[in-house]
Amino acid sequence: MRVDIYRRAEANRQFSYLAVPEGRLIPEEATNSDWETEARAVEMGASAEKISQYAIPRPEQQIAEKGYAITSVNGAGH
Repeated sequence: MRVDIYRRAEANRQFSYLAVPEGRLIPEEATNSDWETEARAVEMGASAEKISQYAIPRPEQQIAEKGYAITSVNGAGH
């Protein structure tokens, strides 16, 4: 699966990241924030690019459950 990655600024020069399946819009419940495009068509999965740099826990599981994956509040940041 390929995803598009978005980011938004948080406190202390950190960022939260949102992964959405490629080509889909940011879900309505997440559009209340100012998301900027970080990366497009990032491969996920065993033979894919690592998305661990975005600190998104269990991205495949999150996408299966709610249609997108997001950094945890406690894990936000770079």
